[in-house]
Amino acid sequence: MSRHAVVLGAGSWGTAFAKLLADAGRDVRILARREQVAANIRSTGMNPEYLPGLRLSERVSATTDPAEAIPGADLVALAVPSQTMRGNLAKWAGFLDPDATLVSLMKGIELGTTRRMSEVIVETAGVAADRVAVVSGPNLAPEIADEQPAATVVACSDIDRATFVQRAIATPYFRPYTNDDVIGAELGGAVKNVIALAYGMATAMGLGHNTRAMLITRGLAETARLGVALGADPLTFAGLAGMGDLVASCSSPLARNRTFGEHLGRGETLEQAQAATRQTAEGVKSCLSIRDLARIHGVEMPITEQVELVCHEGVYPRVAMAALMARSPKPE
Repeated sequence: MSRHAVVLGAGSWGTAFAKLLADAGRDVRILARREQVAANIRSTGMNPEYLPGLRLSERVSATTDPAEAIPGADLVALAVPSQTMRGNLAKWAGFLDPDATLVSLMKGIELGTTRRMSEVIVETAGVAADRVAVVSGPNLAPEIADEQPAATVVACSDIDRATFVQRAIATPYFRPYTNDDVIGAELGGAVKNVIALAYGMATAMGLGHNTRAMLITRGLAETARLGVALGADPLTFAGLAGMGDLVASCSSPLARNRTFGEHLGRGETLEQAQAATRQTAEGVKSCLSIRDLARIHGVEMPITEQVELVCHEGVYPRVAMAALMARSPKPE
């Protein structure tokens, strides 16, 4: 008997990922936090709050009961805000099958611990690191829901598990590549959110393509510096989980962090930007933990430092940009 997959989290990316699994031939259960979201998916096949217009396959069901969703699943995808993951997974871990592959869809670094999401999963669920795969790339959920061609990286230290996940989500419109560099894939996904905040600020300030290209390029450089310090393969940052994800998150108006940055760049407070966007912009919190991680490892991340100052210490975006430009000259 074939086993089902489960997606823990019913937001935009969780819902789009459930669509991928179903379109690739799997029965999928979504675990939603709110009964109204689960009821909508069950009765209409739609999740209008997050992906209006998307009609899910009949293979997708939804519930708010982890005891109904999780047992028997051989693929368990985690798609909740990164800062809530530890608390949520602690409640769900007891339902996991002992051989299930856990897939992290989250792009953040935990506050306080500076742990990557795969590390939080290993600690909280008490599983071996080679059971955890990371999916990361230029994967804007509305475009995937619309079946526009896209690609991603499935990173896992166990390549057989990476290949298992790759096959489980490969569709005519979605092309996954495997990789064994979990650290690089996770850092690329987490830091790009912070750089996208800076990019959004620059866009709202009316700054042009030179400035924005500078932020992407130098943002990738500081991501790679941190990655190398943590043991990542620098080539990962030239791929889908690095440059690919960064370009999509910076250049697309669909990207939450860029949009959030635009609100800040127009002079809004953090609270006003949060009220206007209404969805989680992971970079707002992760800029703190990424800054801390960089300091622990002695890595310079000037864009991340300035984004943190804007988000959490009241520095004006124009002042932050001037500070970046005033740094001492050095070789590229």
